[in-house]
Amino acid sequence: MASPVRLAAIVREAIDRGLPSSDRQRRAAGEALLAAEDMPVPDIPELLAELDALRGRRA
Repeated sequence: MASPVRLAAIVREAIDRGLPSSDRQRRAAGEALLAAEDMPVPDIPELLAELDALRGRRA
């Protein structure tokens, strides 16, 4: 099993990959993310199964 990673680290990496050029763009992306409405999230077993399916694995 992979080692745990903080969600904040994943978000920062995604912003860095998508908007590496400008601090202003990165800040705006982060603010937009934080302003987004909550979304429904399945329970852990269902979420893991969904992630495995997206990665092309079978649970």
